[in-house]
Amino acid sequence: MATPVYLEEELGRKWDKCLSDGVFKFGGGLVLGAVFSILFFKRKSWPVLMGGGFGIGMAYSNCEKDINASITGCNTCPEKKPSS
Repeated sequence: MATPVYLEEELGRKWDKCLSDGVFKFGGGLVLGAVFSILFFKRKSWPVLMGGGFGIGMAYSNCEKDINASITGCNTCPEKKPSS
């Protein structure tokens, strides 16, 4: 018999996934920003910060979608479009 999966456990796993995803995407953004900074922008610091910001933004967007799907109980719901 399968044991039930509680919402708290599922949310905990999703938070762990979100944190690790955020670290990887932030690190990847920093690395790409550093490469672009060295190659194209004469070693300025703003490409590094911008790359890290993009990484955190992407991780936040993915995390928000995953956690909202868990809370509402719908994993494949289409996103609602605002009515004009």
